[in-house]
Amino acid sequence: MNYRVAVRALCAFTAREGDLDLRFTPAPSPQEGIAGHQVVTGRRGTHYLSELALSGEYRGLLVSGRADGYDPVLNRLEEIKTHRGKVERIADNQRRLHWAQVKVYGWLLCASRQLPEIELAVIYYNINTQKETACREQFRAGELRDFFELQCERFLDWAQQELEHRQARDASLEQLEFPWPSFRTGQRQLAAEVYRATRDGKTLLAQATTGIGKTLGTLFPQLKAFPGQRLDRLFYLTARTPGRQLALDALATLHARQPQMPLRVLEHIARDKACEHPQRACHGESCPLARGFHDRLPAARQVAVAARWLTRERVREIALTHDICPYYLSQELCHWADVVVADYNYYFDSSALLHALTLVNDWRVTLLVDEAHNLVERGRSMYSAELDQQRLHGLRSTAPAALGPALDRLERHWRQLVRDQQQDYQVQPQLPDLFMLSLQKLVGAITDHLAEQPEGNDAALLRFYLDALLFCRLAEHFAEHSIFDISLRRHGRRRLSTLCLRNLLPAPFLRGRFAAAHSSTLFSATLTPARYQQDMLGLPEGTRWLDVASPFSPEQLQVRYVSNLSTRYQHRADSLLPICQLIAEQYRQRPGNYLAFFSSYRYLEQVVELLQSHWPGIPLQVQSAGMDEAARRAFLDSFTGDSRQVGFAMLGGAFGEGIDLPGERLIGAFIATLGLPQVNPVTEQIRARMDQLFGHGHDYAYLFPGLQKVVQAAGRVIRSPEDQGMLWLLDDRFGQPRVRQLLPGWWQVERHHLAPPMLPGRMADLFSE
Repeated sequence: MNYRVAVRALCAFTAREGDLDLRFTPAPSPQEGIAGHQVVTGRRGTHYLSELALSGEYRGLLVSGRADGYDPVLNRLEEIKTHRGKVERIADNQRRLHWAQVKVYGWLLCASRQLPEIELAVIYYNINTQKETACREQFRAGELRDFFELQCERFLDWAQQELEHRQARDASLEQLEFPWPSFRTGQRQLAAEVYRATRDGKTLLAQATTGIGKTLGTLFPQLKAFPGQRLDRLFYLTARTPGRQLALDALATLHARQPQMPLRVLEHIARDKACEHPQRACHGESCPLARGFHDRLPAARQVAVAARWLTRERVREIALTHDICPYYLSQELCHWADVVVADYNYYFDSSALLHALTLVNDWRVTLLVDEAHNLVERGRSMYSAELDQQRLHGLRSTAPAALGPALDRLERHWRQLVRDQQQDYQVQPQLPDLFMLSLQKLVGAITDHLAEQPEGNDAALLRFYLDALLFCRLAEHFAEHSIFDISLRRHGRRRLSTLCLRNLLPAPFLRGRFAAAHSSTLFSATLTPARYQQDMLGLPEGTRWLDVASPFSPEQLQVRYVSNLSTRYQHRADSLLPICQLIAEQYRQRPGNYLAFFSSYRYLEQVVELLQSHWPGIPLQVQSAGMDEAARRAFLDSFTGDSRQVGFAMLGGAFGEGIDLPGERLIGAFIATLGLPQVNPVTEQIRARMDQLFGHGHDYAYLFPGLQKVVQAAGRVIRSPEDQGMLWLLDDRFGQPRVRQLLPGWWQVERHHLAPPMLPGRMADLFSE
């Protein structure tokens, strides 16, 4: 056997016991932890050895890591742990884990330096008080060797199992065959380029028409590349729940082709969707699924990896059978699954689990980023933070008295900050020093309070604390990729403000995430132009571009743009009747299922109202704001092979992408807008900053994002080589050469000139004939 494991991973596997305990005790951030280690090691003197690399072997198990520090004069090895609050609050099971780590390091040091004995110490460093609490004990080398070998023995069976699993997995993937007799048009081209990118350790941007089979066309070559590239993990990252299901369906298709393939597939979902007891706190005194979690985890983990196919339902079933938390079982299984299907944020967010595991375990991972055109906006939201003044006011009457001075100070500086602002929206040239200092002091005060009193705190206090903590952390990285803006609103007779650290360019934050992966493939039907994606996402130079040939013919989709109709805001009132007339006439000529997309709910409602008034014979379905999952499902389910109706939906919303209505379930679409983002102060800031950075401000802020939504919505119509449909582009700007260049190349766009609007009564008579 030749299996490598880090000291921390070994001890986490063998020495964790007792309850899951996640009381809201704010832990130091990684930056604070590093700074704390530097303070402690800086106190030790020049002879002190910090970050000491150690390794050893036991029966083919290779154990390695970096000990925090060693004092050769005192012959003392130290493990440094940063914390907040009273050291007495550190749980016993955590202390035992810390001692396990330092004892393993102790033996590795004794073995490397032939030491007969050594003093070991766990140093708890309070980052607020800068006080050290040392727990020391003298050990003989033989004692530490016995402890080390015991931990290795506990892990050996698992290590052997993992080696055998990997060998069987890779052997099976070498034999994996495409599950269908042939590739679809363009699908082979896509698969070949994905394989080459993985083989060469490159990033690939792949634009492929909806319906080509992108999910299977990317998963199959990535899995085939596993053995040759010695890959550890594949992360399939999605923007929406339907994308997760498409990935699982494609993997199920591959599995059906090769039922004995020992591939472990995990669907990892958000904590709030997996929690069985949302009203309870995550510790053994409150939640029964946290009580004894680590004691029951090994049995559940063994059952789970043997099951291999780990959807959210299967993980929940295994977890509840063993009386443990489904979410934290799933989090543990992220260590052992070959393919993890999860939301973008689990790899790209600032505290992303999958990215952290990649770095800690030195994994070779490959990424598949589904519907990658969403990553720009999602990246911006991940690296933005807001503070609401109304929430701060609400805290003053409910917060503990000890926080009063810090709250008062922040309120005072907040009022000073907005006192002279006349406009409803204003961008500040830099972060205000006094305000940021008072915010940091309040964060520190709340942190101290939570460390001393982790339970029974008001939800509003925790919410504001988390917002403020993120605000402070993002402020440390404030640069040209972001702005600091203030929005004012009226609340009765008072003026209230919202402060925002708003990310405009996610590239600086995402660049390191792509660099940590062996290879990445980002795919979507709308990634044009490639330079825009590369600039916005921080993709490496040398990123490859592929525009996959469409499997569809122009004859399948009639595309017409209306040359004498404007949906610009100032012309919308005049556009209502022509749009209704065109929808009614198209429906009269070919009754069936259609979707009509609009840029705002108000615009949509105006058209619906007019259509219902003058053409009441057309059945309508209307998307409403705030539709829940059940309502969205009911909307889609109403589109059947036998129904005849027009559905009204928001462009860029839940029905504008990621839905599948093949055949007669959808035969046409009307798109009454270019999809350009609303002209407002925020979008104008994006335009100005993109112009400053890249010289294409209007395109980057408006045109490219807008037309991505148009092409995504249009892609709902043709879903298979057998589909036939109609697409109406309702705006004269679709005839502009600049716009036409950004539409799919296989479309043959015809010009259509509307006749003068007919009186609704006469049109209704025609419809009834």
